[in-house]
Amino acid sequence: MIRRIHVDVRSSCRLLGTVLKYLSLTLLFPTVVALFYRENPLPFLVALVVTVAVGTGLERLEPDPSLEHREAFLLVALTWLVVPMVGTVPYLVAGTGTIAHPVNALFESMSGFTTTGATVMGDISVETHSRSIMMWRQLTQWLGGMGILVLMVAILSELSVGGTQLIREEAPGIQVEKLTPRIRQTARALWLIYACFTLAAVVVYYGLQLVGLAENMTFYNAVAHALTTLPTGGFSPEGRSVEAFEPIVQWAVMLFMIIAGTNFALYWYAWRGHPERLTSNTEFRSYLLSMGVVGGLLSVLLFLGVGLAITPEYVAAVPGSLERSLRHGLFQAIAIVTTTGYASMDFNTWSESTQAILLFAMFLGGSAGSAAGSIKIIRWYVVQQSIRRELFTVVHPNAVRPVRMGGTGDVIDEQAIHSIFVFIALFLTLFVVSTVLLFLDAHRTAGLELSALEATSATIATLGNVGPGVGVVGPMNSYEPFSRAAKLYMVFLMWIGRLEILSVLVILTPAYWRS
Repeated sequence: MIRRIHVDVRSSCRLLGTVLKYLSLTLLFPTVVALFYRENPLPFLVALVVTVAVGTGLERLEPDPSLEHREAFLLVALTWLVVPMVGTVPYLVAGTGTIAHPVNALFESMSGFTTTGATVMGDISVETHSRSIMMWRQLTQWLGGMGILVLMVAILSELSVGGTQLIREEAPGIQVEKLTPRIRQTARALWLIYACFTLAAVVVYYGLQLVGLAENMTFYNAVAHALTTLPTGGFSPEGRSVEAFEPIVQWAVMLFMIIAGTNFALYWYAWRGHPERLTSNTEFRSYLLSMGVVGGLLSVLLFLGVGLAITPEYVAAVPGSLERSLRHGLFQAIAIVTTTGYASMDFNTWSESTQAILLFAMFLGGSAGSAAGSIKIIRWYVVQQSIRRELFTVVHPNAVRPVRMGGTGDVIDEQAIHSIFVFIALFLTLFVVSTVLLFLDAHRTAGLELSALEATSATIATLGNVGPGVGVVGPMNSYEPFSRAAKLYMVFLMWIGRLEILSVLVILTPAYWRS
């Protein structure tokens, strides 16, 4: 006989209410932007009232909440579902452009908070959408980059008891590393590092304009792009993404994308007087190597001209130019591996073979403990080492050979290896099934002719939180042509991808609700 146990849903919902109330304060930022530019602040004031009202209502469900193991899973999943829903309110109240539709608004909001960077905006400009709405769009990515609950653990003492599990289930990667004796201090340290790098990006971006090297990089653009570079988000108020700016800006963005895709714990150790932890870290070296190999290969193909389709605009500008080929090749490799999704040029103009390299890079991901999405470099490293061990033990069946991290030589726990293989198997299975579903749905959608490559890229771009794909979902296009059902399904993919699948799937299993 199966014994049912009590999952305290009311406690999870009550804590979600507290999260919403504190998160409502972030709506003051776009409100100030609206007032500064003499725009209508009503969308954000309505959103603030709605968020506070919902939060207050949820708080009344349980006066004395407890956060145990199962409640933490539920809180994480609900937070990342409800917050994007609340985030749609400014888009709906503003009522401009394609995001005025509820499904499109939810898609855009989920894409923002999960730092995916996929968009359904038909016209990305401050002429169609106000500067304040565009800034809210940017801010959603910054809030989601380091993690909403990581921020709440840093602020709220009532979440500090279960804070370790909350961060572990929310933060990308395979484990949470406590940088300080208290998890609340660790959360504060991570957000401090994140905020400092964001500020540094604003200073560098805007500084390039002040010295006369980047005419289009206004202070507004500097803030807007800093808010989406560090969370590896990729939203831009410019319709042509980073292509709208001078080459020196693109080189600067590359630097901050690399920073954003690195394990933030390594910066903590470097700041505390241990910079060798950064240079000796196996994952960091593998991360740089992957971007170098992919970027180098793309640069060579672009330089030779074989990586471009017959597009006169680019064929005349890129092949034969070492700087342009290197810049575009490295930029797109970094943007895709870190899952930032910016574009220095329209890679829909590239040949299919070159696009296939980008598609491969979408499966890599950045470092664990960073803002990047997808599978993550550390998991691929463990898979490689596990395969090497398996080949060795086939020849030497009696040998005992643990999988170790290079550099430190630390033994990787067998349970962690098992979990990594389970995650990758789930990720690839969901990827294949979702690709088929999107491809089949496209055939019933009028005006949408989706190739297998486009369906594949749309799936990995949303499940891996990458953003742009190729073809109809290319960097200068949008996901707007998809059916409403397909968009809602991709909202699910972004949600489950941001929480790395297991944190969501576990609450959908009978075992979660039963002993």
